[in-house]
Amino acid sequence: RKIEAIVVCLILVILFIFVYEVALSNPDFGAIFKGLIPTGQTFSGTDHVNGSTPLTGALGIIGATVMPHHLYLHAAVSQTRKVDHSDQEDVARTVRFATWDSNIQLPCAFVVNSLLLIMGVAVFKTGAVKDPSFFGLFQALSNSSMLSNGLLIAVAKSGILSVLFAVALLASGQNSTITGTLTGQVIMEGFIYMKMPLWMRRLVTRLISVFPVLICVGLTSGQSAVHQHEALNDLMNNSQVFLAFALPFSMLPLLMFTNSKVEMGNRFKNHWYTQAAGWVAVLMLIGLNIYNMPAQIQAFFPAKDIDTANIVAYIVIAAIVALLVWMVIDLYRGNKRYEAQLAAAAEQEDHSAAEAN
Repeated sequence: RKIEAIVVCLILVILFIFVYEVALSNPDFGAIFKGLIPTGQTFSGTDHVNGSTPLTGALGIIGATVMPHHLYLHAAVSQTRKVDHSDQEDVARTVRFATWDSNIQLPCAFVVNSLLLIMGVAVFKTGAVKDPSFFGLFQALSNSSMLSNGLLIAVAKSGILSVLFAVALLASGQNSTITGTLTGQVIMEGFIYMKMPLWMRRLVTRLISVFPVLICVGLTSGQSAVHQHEALNDLMNNSQVFLAFALPFSMLPLLMFTNSKVEMGNRFKNHWYTQAAGWVAVLMLIGLNIYNMPAQIQAFFPAKDIDTANIVAYIVIAAIVALLVWMVIDLYRGNKRYEAQLAAAAEQEDHSAAEAN
């Protein structure tokens, strides 16, 4: 509970700071809400914003909001609740609490990510910021000539805008560190049965995660600071797109387990509308990831090798679809085997009771 309270406090710090800075910018909220409605341009593979298609940006937001590894963490945290599993009413109360927990956290994460995007557009003058990375935004918040209105300029002269932005980034980093470490523990112990001290797990995970950053820095050495910042920014954005790419591999088992009468019982299995909405969401996400895959692969190839990039993309797509189909079939068969084992155990118990009588 203490760790959960710390995480909530960090999220609230980020939320309040972004709300404050966006409120100072006085954005056009009508245009903001209109922008939330997908259009044909949203799925365009040719219109680029800072080198990325709108679909890539949308998938990045999905990955940053609904992180697939957090589904494992939430399931593990739910297991720490004190629940009397023999009392269905106690189980029902716990399920309601977990449902409200998710339904509050995910919209909050969406709002925070949206505020960051709104801030990047509304706080600064159009085209004023040449470095769109967090480094560039921090510096731009200290430069009154880049800000969009007089109120922002007046507040920026005190230096508070850049300081608050830095505090929000620090809180975000600490939040990610806490949840990342806990998720690493859950995955290592639950999937590969590896247990190690907390300090060693932190060391191993941090060393692994720093390698892509070191490679990025090495490839951009000798270039301008703006190019280096943009490279790190692209690395972060691509990591979020990868999270959206990995999300179906977490959502499908979750949907199948929570819809199983064997695992959940008749009372707590998914309602038909929950299951339908879940399958629609995961199939749409898979479709968008597949649709966006060629553009993502092409970004790593020179313009003359587009045909090669497309071949690689189609091979990757075929492998992804095959892996997803195999996973669904294996989960279905596993559930049927477990159901048969329970039925056999119940039959054996009835047979033993009959012999005893």
